[in-house]
Amino acid sequence: MDSISPVDNYFVRRLAEKGHPLVIAGPCSAETEEQVLATARALKALGAIDLFRSGIWKPRTRPGSFEGVGTMGLRWLQRVRDEVGLPVTIEVATPRHVEEALAHGIDVLWIGARTTVNPFAVQELADALAGTGVPVMVKNPVNPDVALWAGALERMERAGIHNLAAIHRGFSTFAPSRYRNAPTWQLAIELKTRFPHIPLICDPSHISGRRDLIQPVSQKALDLDYDGLIIETHPDPDQAWSDAEQQVTPQRLGEILSELKYRYRSSDNADYLNKAEELRQKMDVADREILEALARRMALVEELAEYKRENNVKILQLDRWNEIFKSRPEWAGKLRVNEKFVGELYKLIHIESIRKQTEILNRPDEQ
Repeated sequence: MDSISPVDNYFVRRLAEKGHPLVIAGPCSAETEEQVLATARALKALGAIDLFRSGIWKPRTRPGSFEGVGTMGLRWLQRVRDEVGLPVTIEVATPRHVEEALAHGIDVLWIGARTTVNPFAVQELADALAGTGVPVMVKNPVNPDVALWAGALERMERAGIHNLAAIHRGFSTFAPSRYRNAPTWQLAIELKTRFPHIPLICDPSHISGRRDLIQPVSQKALDLDYDGLIIETHPDPDQAWSDAEQQVTPQRLGEILSELKYRYRSSDNADYLNKAEELRQKMDVADREILEALARRMALVEELAEYKRENNVKILQLDRWNEIFKSRPEWAGKLRVNEKFVGELYKLIHIESIRKQTEILNRPDEQ
């Protein structure tokens, strides 16, 4: 099942009512009742917040760090909803969390990245949530695996949970990165193509890991047609008990929201439509030429593999590969094409080249 049928969805309805992407904000962790209420009141004053978020149970990598205040914090969130007038959302990781959250009237629940990675845990939550009618947001798994993310959404849907949204919070990586969690935008876009009826929300706080990147990451998400943002907000971020570096003050959140540009999905302007169509047709021609050139290259690879087979020569020629990997990005730079992109492209071409040569060299001899 690659898509969820269009039904009355809480998040879609809120989007239609607002006419703008949703904004979810609040502290990484509920620390004290005073901190929670002060944050909520400041956010309410902004007039742009749709949901107040806060961590009650915090999944930590190692024991001994702050793991949340637990059930006590749910009463604080009740006050946020009843006194401040903001609906509230928290992360749940066990059926007990679900039971306690619903008992305290929590409006929306989310499933965290460390839970999404475990289908057994997701199924237990789906069973616990079945029949409750509570809206649920599902974060991407820690590792870059769209199937796990999609599987979590499918488990929710099969349990009869249709009030769904997906949260993109980035993926762990061993590669050097300016981000805490690499956004790997193409994976979120792939999920969106599979589930076009499920709103997609960006978590720039967890992607960034640092407050100075939250605005540009948020803008990127909006430019990619995301349906909302979830941003960690704290009255005194430097003193936060968890994830201090990626939280912003309510005042700064207001500034970020005012700096964001909300662009249209399309335009009715006739000149735009005509020019866009003309350029797309030219792109179609260019794509055809690229594929024809790629087909010619692969035909040469096959011809070379036949010569290697006849002369009993190994597939990998490291000097040749190093020369290609060095020269092609240099050529790209002279043509004003991104060198890193071309380097990654030629890695894929090389993988396919090896596959083709392996197939030819290991072909059974003709009898």
